[in-house]
Amino acid sequence: MKRRVYFQPLSLVFPLALFLMAFASRRYNHSVFIFDLCLAAVTAAVFIFIGLRYRRYVDNIVHSAVQGIKGVNHSYLEKFTIPVVVVGSRGDIIWYNKKFKKKVANGRDCMGEFVEGYISGTDIDTIIESTGVDIAVGDRLYTVIASEINEGAILYYIDDTEYKTKANDYDDTRPIVATVNLDNRDDFERNITDDNVNQAVVQVESILKKWVMSYNGIYIKNSSGRYKIIIDEKNLRSAVESKFRLLEDIRSIKVFEGSIDTTISMGIGRGASNLRECEQWSLQALDLALGRGGDQVAIKSKDDYEFFGGVAQGIEKHEKVKARIIAKALSEKISQSDNIYVMGHQTSDLDAVGSAIGMWSVISKTFDNPVHVVINKETTLTKIFLENFISHGYKDTFIEPCEAKKDVNERTLLIVVDTHSPTFVEDVELLKMCKNVVVIDHHRMMVNHIDNACVFFHEPFASSASEMVTELIQYINSDALNRYEAEALLAGIMLDTKNFVLRTGVRTFEAAAYLKRKGADTVEVKRLFSDSLDTYKTKSQLVSEAEIYNNSAIACTDDRMNEDKDIRLTAAQAADELLSIKDVQASYVIYKSLDNMCISARSLGDLNVQLVMERLGGGGHQTMAGTNLGKISKAEAREKLVDAINAMTAEASDSSASIKRRNI
Repeated sequence: MKRRVYFQPLSLVFPLALFLMAFASRRYNHSVFIFDLCLAAVTAAVFIFIGLRYRRYVDNIVHSAVQGIKGVNHSYLEKFTIPVVVVGSRGDIIWYNKKFKKKVANGRDCMGEFVEGYISGTDIDTIIESTGVDIAVGDRLYTVIASEINEGAILYYIDDTEYKTKANDYDDTRPIVATVNLDNRDDFERNITDDNVNQAVVQVESILKKWVMSYNGIYIKNSSGRYKIIIDEKNLRSAVESKFRLLEDIRSIKVFEGSIDTTISMGIGRGASNLRECEQWSLQALDLALGRGGDQVAIKSKDDYEFFGGVAQGIEKHEKVKARIIAKALSEKISQSDNIYVMGHQTSDLDAVGSAIGMWSVISKTFDNPVHVVINKETTLTKIFLENFISHGYKDTFIEPCEAKKDVNERTLLIVVDTHSPTFVEDVELLKMCKNVVVIDHHRMMVNHIDNACVFFHEPFASSASEMVTELIQYINSDALNRYEAEALLAGIMLDTKNFVLRTGVRTFEAAAYLKRKGADTVEVKRLFSDSLDTYKTKSQLVSEAEIYNNSAIACTDDRMNEDKDIRLTAAQAADELLSIKDVQASYVIYKSLDNMCISARSLGDLNVQLVMERLGGGGHQTMAGTNLGKISKAEAREKLVDAINAMTAEASDSSASIKRRNI
């Protein structure tokens, strides 16, 4: 109930009652009579004073409002064909015309009420500063504009319910195009009988059709085995609110006991100017969903992307046809270039350096073009490895970014390995200078990726960039590697797989076997992972002081640890160690690097740490991810991390509950 603040004649009832009580006491006690009479008189005087003062306040504001409109008088305000209300400095209604009382206030006397109830809780200052604010009062829609006056404001209500309703109807019925891909159809066809394959496809199509029909959409099966779906914006919002439970329904399909999960990926084009553009956006979104590992929905609108799902483990692709095609295209690009640079990511690790050395080796021994590995020797995490490698005669292999930029020309080829982010490469300026770019990466696709690459070799199912480069080498020149170069590639594979524990597949072991045949010594590679005593102590302290929260281990570095120049590497190693604790599904280590709070996240696959880190502005893999939170405190970083973990846990609980309900 809105509070009234203005004086009314009814307010004199209280002092009048006091007068009556005073006269009633006259016959019993003269002193009480005098006291009651004085109290009644004072009370009446106070009420009259307040009423007169408020009346002057109202008159002044109304007079100001009338003067604020040049050439009109008070009666003109009353004759306005739109609702008008005058509001005081305290937000109270002190005057309104008949239209306002009839249309906005529904015939009620609202004098003295606070205006918030008639502006949907919007602040008056916001209305004054804007060119118009959308307000809903009852079943009517208004655009409210305001003009500021002394000690208040005039609000004008423009009723545009009909136009806004039509605009909303138009937005709700805008067509949306979706392209759907059955992620593991090839795996089904290779590993199970035709009858079971058909059974799986029929089940997928049945669930997909029911989902489309529930949203009154159109379902089309393409000859390529993909599916086109057309629904409207209103129904898409409903699907978004349900977080696309369709993914869970598809994932629940079991072709036979123990078979791999059935998953789909969906790309949606939303808000384009026409259907053709919507379809193009849906294909771009689908490519991004597949690049992030599949089993998810990617929605592309004009300005950004949204993602849903992505909880299933990625399925390794056994065919090497793509690697063979990429190797041929890469060879042609190298032959057409004057000079070649191979560059990894900032604060390069063994995978970035190992894959870069592999590319350098096959290019330098197969082609006549000069080639160098671009690396910042001050910020790399592989200083000991580089020193050892250079000591074996590879001094001229490496070049600093500042030196590389001196020889860039129109025919320079830049090969980027172990990253596809234009902001995370070793040297951003060098990337911008090179017009011919090749990308070789295994990380899940990011929205902001290098989009002008002439060759883009991206395998989110690969264990490492070193594994991908090893496959390319076998198609370009299988005799290129010697022992030291093979050990560099094997070190990269072992780093990203945690010694062949995580993200390993048949192709990973095939690549390792090839490197072993080329002379790679696993003992020498193991020595590359040796820690100093101080690093080992820091890592042990982080593990011992970690806390368990929602099946996740969280550790934080202190000021002494943050002074360690190798704290980033130590934090990643500590996160790996925390996974060995019983019932820990994921681990997070919060550390400080260059005044920024960062998080290194790891998991064994039961929990997708990439999704957790993406909530904090980062990314990575399902089992290995990280983020940079900027210049905030350790406590703030931990709070943000806990909020992200809670959000993921809540979504997982909702997902499990919905599956149980459907099974029942």
